[in-house]
Formats: sequence, structure tokens, C-alpha cells
Amino acid sequence: MTAAKQGDTVRVHYSGTLQDGTEFDSSRNSPALEFTIGQGQIIPGFEQAVVGMNPGDSKTVYIPADEAYGPHRSELTQEVERSLLPADMDVQPGMQLQASGPNQQPLVVTVMEVKNDSVVLDANHPLAGKDLTFDIELVEFV
Repeated sequence: MTAAKQGDTVRVHYSGTLQDGTEFDSSRNSPALEFTIGQGQIIPGFEQAVVGMNPGDSKTVYIPADEAYGPHRSELTQEVERSLLPADMDVQPGMQLQASGPNQQPLVVTVMEVKNDSVVLDANHPLAGKDLTFDIELVEFV
């Protein structure tokens, strides 16, 4: 049997947990995740964990933040005037909003804090700065 390598398209089932054991994502109740190894479609640590696996293999891998969504970058957190948001929007901490980034590309931001006249927004990925653990099962090659 040939082990997974760069350029192979694979389907995997996975569940991801934070260091405190909280599950943040899983494919167990949905179709398997399909990706091509080496194309950067998923986080680097997850991709590398699949290399060398055979269909039916399972493993648990620890992926440090630097090989996942990177460090939390304080420069991606910004306080903006409340008046820049729609007046009828009930802004709450934890909400995700779509904004325009440089060159007008869509950018998802998370509301971190709501103040009287301003809102603190964070453009980091919600899992930035977090070490992750994944249980991975290689289902098949495509």
C-alpha cells in the first residue's frame, strides 16, 4: 500500500481540540475533508501529519500555533468608532462581521469589546495563537 505523499489528494476525518480539551471542529458527522497535500489548502501542521499515512490509519497529532494559524498579532486588533457600523446593528462581543481589507478584499473580523462610542475588532483567525490537537483518520485517496 502506498503512503500519502506530496501531490496526493486525500479524504480524512478529523476532530480538533484546544489544549483544555474543548472540541472546536470535527468532520465526524459530515463528509470527509478532501484536500491535496502540498497545495496549502489547510494548515501546514495538519497537512504534514497526513504525509506517510495509509487509508485506514489513525493518529493524534499536536500542532503548535506556528504550524496552525500562527501567533495572535496585536496589530490586527483595532478600535473603531461605533458610527462606522450600521446604526441598527446590535453589536455584541463574539459576533463576526465582514469588512473590507487592503485592496477591498473581504475580511472577517470578530467583535472583541463594545464600548459606548467604539468597538474593538480583531482580524486574527479565531484560533490564532492557539496550540491544537487533531485526531486524524485517512479515509481514502481520491
